[in-house]
Amino acid sequence: MKYQIQFKPKAIKDLEKLSSQDRTRIMAKIEAMKDNLQGDVKQLRNFTPNYRLRVGNYRILFEVEEITLVIYRVKHRQNIYN
Repeated sequence: MKYQIQFKPKAIKDLEKLSSQDRTRIMAKIEAMKDNLQGDVKQLRNFTPNYRLRVGNYRILFEVEEITLVIYRVKHRQNIYN
């Protein structure tokens, strides 16, 4: 299934704070999810948003809404679930 990607404002701010190297690597993984949910994707329990993608020490929290991947946050693994 081909997904569209939508970034929430907080996710955009999170990405802007990262180094260009980390941002490039994370964006490549997000773009790869357009075709299918590949990579280190895990469905979360008792947590909203429902999914997370692991990219090194960073976690991307997102939801799947029909044909759209909604990216909510992009943060270091120590700070993402607080």
